[in-house]
Amino acid sequence: MNVQISERDLISMKLLHYFITKKNYSPIIVQGVENEIWIQNLDADKYKVIRIVNGYIHNDEQLEFDVFKTKRMVKKIRKKTFSLKMKTLNILTDVGENVDREKKFDDVDIIYYTDEDNLLKNEIIKSEFKDLKDNLTYTEEGFNLFFKITQDINMKNNKENMEAEKILEPKKPIVTFIIIGILVLMFFMQFIFTPIELLYYLGVQKDLVRYGEIYRLLTGAFLHLDILHLLCNLYALYVVGKLSESYFGKWKFTLIYLFSALTGSLLSISMGDNFSIGASGAIFGLLGSLLYFGYHYRVYFGNVLLKQIVPVIIFNLAIGFMIDDIDNFAHIGGLIGGLLISKAVGINSKDKKSDKINGIILSVIYLAFLIFLAFFMER
Repeated sequence: MNVQISERDLISMKLLHYFITKKNYSPIIVQGVENEIWIQNLDADKYKVIRIVNGYIHNDEQLEFDVFKTKRMVKKIRKKTFSLKMKTLNILTDVGENVDREKKFDDVDIIYYTDEDNLLKNEIIKSEFKDLKDNLTYTEEGFNLFFKITQDINMKNNKENMEAEKILEPKKPIVTFIIIGILVLMFFMQFIFTPIELLYYLGVQKDLVRYGEIYRLLTGAFLHLDILHLLCNLYALYVVGKLSESYFGKWKFTLIYLFSALTGSLLSISMGDNFSIGASGAIFGLLGSLLYFGYHYRVYFGNVLLKQIVPVIIFNLAIGFMIDDIDNFAHIGGLIGGLLISKAVGINSKDKKSDKINGIILSVIYLAFLIFLAFFMER
């Protein structure tokens, strides 16, 4: 079968194939548009949204309206994906001679396609997509080329969907249940020892920590004053912990939990009272990990992030500021620690090596800062 494909349709398919299979862009479903394709890569360094347009643009007024339409749609995408800034690349394949091709627009760059040679000479392509030249040549033609491109794009999309499903599918929260068991065990040990003895030997006390009993920074996060305190934290840990462990895996989850408990205790003795106990600092760290995970998967979790995770954090911090007995500094310290250490351990298939290195550096700096506040600053 010999299928005739126009030059504009052909270059659109080639570009779509390149951006999706080589540059990890994904299609965006945009309602009410014709002769254009929208794709996005929220992890791209410069152009997070690319738009390939085959519709005819015949003058400057139509070009300006097209850019206006682009910005209006990108604004909606930014809102949905929690992106502060989003640079867009428009590739226009059918433009009239009367259009001013030198005109510049804020946040929207434009490539005017005439032929493949000129496309490859474009400064944007040469700087941002240097390997495009090696990905525009195909041995297939006509229907075979169309079939290959379609098949490759579908395979790439299916692979990404399978990876996302693997990460998002519920997993048995083994470590979460172990931590819950330890918290319950530590509470009932108060019936073997007197509560005062247990809290005295293991609680987070500023003077004793500064004296050298560093272990208290972690052991205090496994103690609770009464049954209501314990039950509230057990419920929160069960809800938040099983999600965080499912998304990050057992070992990363364990590190996030312990690091958050440590940073929560450090900020507590730096800025708060002399004595602190409870798992809430570590639990806030797990909320931080969900915040970090949700941001990376905001295409899937946009509404959940906005309507559930963020309000829960804000609500609980607000309660902490209103009630004197709640150690909000432990919550804040754990929340920030959870965010940073989540960046350090990374999310499979999402975080680059450089992102993890940056996360490790930020986590070390944050920990060093808290140690300085706790041990070397008088309050």
